[in-house]
Amino acid sequence: MARSSADSPSLKEQRQYHIGLKSDEVADLILLCGDPDRVHKVAKHFDRIHHQVQNREFVTSTGIYQGRAVSVIGTGIGADNTEIAVVELAQLVKNPTFIRIGSTGSLQPQIGIGGLILSTAAMRLENTTDYYVRKEYPAVAHFEVLTALSQACKHLGEPYHAGITATAPSFYGAQGREIPGFFPRFPNFWQELAQIGVLNLEMEASALLTLASLRGFRAGVICAVYANRPNNEFISDVEKKAAEDRAIRVALESLAYL
Repeated sequence: MARSSADSPSLKEQRQYHIGLKSDEVADLILLCGDPDRVHKVAKHFDRIHHQVQNREFVTSTGIYQGRAVSVIGTGIGADNTEIAVVELAQLVKNPTFIRIGSTGSLQPQIGIGGLILSTAAMRLENTTDYYVRKEYPAVAHFEVLTALSQACKHLGEPYHAGITATAPSFYGAQGREIPGFFPRFPNFWQELAQIGVLNLEMEASALLTLASLRGFRAGVICAVYANRPNNEFISDVEKKAAEDRAIRVALESLAYL
């Protein structure tokens, strides 16, 4: 049996090594979720499902939504996982459009639990993208996707906030969370971000936006607020379901404008 390249490994049937997909199983419109369980919550809105694939932590459903082919893929947590998904998807789809449906922590007291945030750009606090571009390279949402998400919010009557996101390389230490037995070096870091107007902290946006910009792909991000750091509040189970549903509905509605 022939071996694949070490630089670009593949599985049988020319499936991408990590995501386990081949080209006829992926649509041009791609929704990305850090949580694999969210994939099923998105796909239940599809009119039809044509492909369901799982390899490692990467879960994919591809189907039809309002007459258009759409894929939703669970990437797992973090910039490094997001890089794997975006790079491998780029080998399968010539000109994809990506929308991340995520969760986030608000850094501003007025952006409460359950709110929606659209990322206009993201601070690259992770180091995954440093291996592609200089630190000065901006991670910016594509204006067409940002506009589509904004229009979808307005159409559905969903209030939203739009602004700068910060993408951290971890959930605990890098976001200044003090946990028993583990003490971050920079516990007030998130407060510094808040003072300069950063709206929220999460773990994937800058990787997606940077890699998409490098290839000329369209990409954007919508996140539901699960934590409010200034108020030290975290979302309840009931609120979580409602907030997640709102973000999903907005992302799906935004496809009509793309």
